[in-house]
Amino acid sequence: MSDAPDPEVIELATKVFDLARSGEAGTLAAYVDAGVPADLTNDRGDSLVMLAAYHGHAPAVEALIARGADADRANDRGQTPLAGAVFKGEEAVIRALLAGGADPNGGTPSAVDTARMFGKTDLLKLFGAQ
Repeated sequence: MSDAPDPEVIELATKVFDLARSGEAGTLAAYVDAGVPADLTNDRGDSLVMLAAYHGHAPAVEALIARGADADRANDRGQTPLAGAVFKGEEAVIRALLAGGADPNGGTPSAVDTARMFGKTDLLKLFGAQ
C-alpha cells in the first residue's frame, strides 16, 4: 500500500486552499461544514485562516473561526495570521482575528513586533501595546 496521498484528496485540498486565498467565504464554509478540517494546512504550515487573512478576506476568516479554526495557528516559520494581516495592512482582517481570540503577542515576529517595525501606532494602541 502506498503512502502517497490520493490524487482526489490533493485536488480537493488545492481547491479549498484556493477558496481561502480568493475569499470565497460561503463555499469555504460549506466545505468545512461537510468535513474539511477548519485547521487544514498546506506544505508550508499555512492554515486556511492564514491564507484568507494574508489575502485580505475578513468574511472568510470569520467563517473559518466560527467553525473552530485556530485564529493563532502559526505556520512553519512561526508566523501567525494576525502578524500577516498587520504586515499587509488589512484592518478588517485584524479586527476579525482579534474578535476570534488571536493573541497580538503570539508568533515570530508577533503582530505587536510587526506593528512596531512598520510604525503602526494605531494598531499598537488596538493591541494594548506601546
